[in-house]
Amino acid sequence: MTDVRFVVAEDEVEISAIRAQGAGGQNVNKVSSAVHLRFDIRASSLPDAVKERLLALRDSRITQEGVLVIKAQTTRSQEQNRAEAMQRLQEIVDGVAVPPRVRRPTKPTYGSKQRRLEGKSQRAEVKAGRGKISELRCFSAARQCPHGQGKVDLHLQRMRRHEPEVARPVPVV
Repeated sequence: MTDVRFVVAEDEVEISAIRAQGAGGQNVNKVSSAVHLRFDIRASSLPDAVKERLLALRDSRITQEGVLVIKAQTTRSQEQNRAEAMQRLQEIVDGVAVPPRVRRPTKPTYGSKQRRLEGKSQRAEVKAGRGKISELRCFSAARQCPHGQGKVDLHLQRMRRHEPEVARPVPVV
């Protein structure tokens, strides 16, 4: 893949010096060493596709008018802050220079479907074993009782033996 690079020209950028924030000793109120860089994306010489991707970025530094504002104030030198602001602008442009790859949706493989379904059934058995024992649950396990009692009908007999007796109404003749 070729490395596509669009260099931002200095004449397309508006740079203004401002006073830096934070502690700075005696010079903080006298020297304007911080730099505000303003780059109008719509009026730039970048290709239209790159402009669209720049404007589509969810970046708080891009205004409603399509102007990218970068503030650099890490060093005490205005020249170094200017170079840092230009470098950060170039990094942003380089980040959107190459169009993103289109995702092609793929189907899950047969094996992955089987593994997912097997995992779901195992999890269902674990959860089914947490509640009270009922005939429905024993019949849903059809192959063998999940409680280790052997065949389903043998388990049902043992289960019925421990059921409390319910008073059944006597039919009136």
